[in-house]
Amino acid sequence: MPAGEEGGFEAETSFDTMEIVLPLALMERVAAELGGKGLISRLDTRHLLRDQRIEHLAKALQSDLAAGAPSGPLFADSIGAALAVRLLGLDGPDVGRVNRLSDAQLKRVLDHIETALNEPLSIDRLSRVAGASSSHLRTWFKAAMGVTLHRYVLRRRVERACVLLRRGDLGTSEVAALTGFAHQSHLAHWMRRETGQTPRDLRRAQK
Repeated sequence: MPAGEEGGFEAETSFDTMEIVLPLALMERVAAELGGKGLISRLDTRHLLRDQRIEHLAKALQSDLAAGAPSGPLFADSIGAALAVRLLGLDGPDVGRVNRLSDAQLKRVLDHIETALNEPLSIDRLSRVAGASSSHLRTWFKAAMGVTLHRYVLRRRVERACVLLRRGDLGTSEVAALTGFAHQSHLAHWMRRETGQTPRDLRRAQK
């Protein structure tokens, strides 16, 4: 539903609803960065629209918020921008027809991630480091690295955490803090996803 418009529908049975509001500034920025400024004016109110990608993005955001937003601002920023891209209809094959990150830009982003793994890393922060728009950074980074920016950061955090855990001189909660995870359960979740082991499993294997 476009900003400033009223909408709604009558349902015959009860249902759960989730409302996501995307700032107009975000929509305008994404449209401009991807070369589609005029698309915002063509957005129409749509009821009972079923889109699996939007559902997937919304549920991912809902799950993170329900857990206390442990993934940080980078995850929420990425979801918001991905929703904007989907709504604007700019996620087709033409989006990929852009340049790429230069070697120097990619190195700046990777180096910055390495030095700031323990800090909140937002897409806006990393786009400033790269000297590229946030929408282009997301597209170009995945093209260069074969993985999304968010997933790359998570993998590097897990890898750094494994190194620290193997040293054995820090507690799991300390390792989680030093690698940018909200708490040790958050670390354990992503370690299991990426390596098949929890911090406890890793420590046991070291004995």
